[in-house]
Parts: sequence; C-alpha cells; structure tokens
Amino acid sequence: MHMLLVIFAGLLLLSVFGLFGWLWGHDLAGVAKGARLFMPVWVLVALVNMWVGVTKAGYTVAQEAPILLIVAGAPLVAAALAVWKLA
Repeated sequence: MHMLLVIFAGLLLLSVFGLFGWLWGHDLAGVAKGARLFMPVWVLVALVNMWVGVTKAGYTVAQEAPILLIVAGAPLVAAALAVWKLA
C-alpha cells in the first residue's frame, strides 16, 4: 500500500510541476519543461524514501532496490512520455 501511495504522490507532484510549467510558459513546451525539472527532484525523493526504508524500517538495500525501481520508475516514465509528446 505504501508503494502505491508513493507512486501516486509522484504522479501528483508531476502534475504540480506540469501546472507550474504551464503557468510560467503559457504553452505545452512549458509543461514539458516542468516535467523535465520534475525528473531529478523525483529521483531524490525516491532515494530518500529508500534511505528511510533501510535506516528506519529495517529493510536491506537488496530488499529496497526493486521497490526503488518501481517507485521511481512509474512517475519517471510518465514524465518522459510527457516530455516526448509535448516537447
């Protein structure tokens, strides 16, 4: 359940970045720029999520690595698709 919530939060954050891109650029290229800016931010958030899982929840890095790929990957794929289609 936590994984789904984090993925949902990532997609929500992508939407916020896209909205700000639209507000600053007033076109779809601005939304694409917002999605590009979202990508490194989300990687950092996903890494912090992994760090919390390892240090606080007691999981090993080997147990958290596949979760990191899924949690980071889903919103990153959505952002990459947005950049590809809108830029």
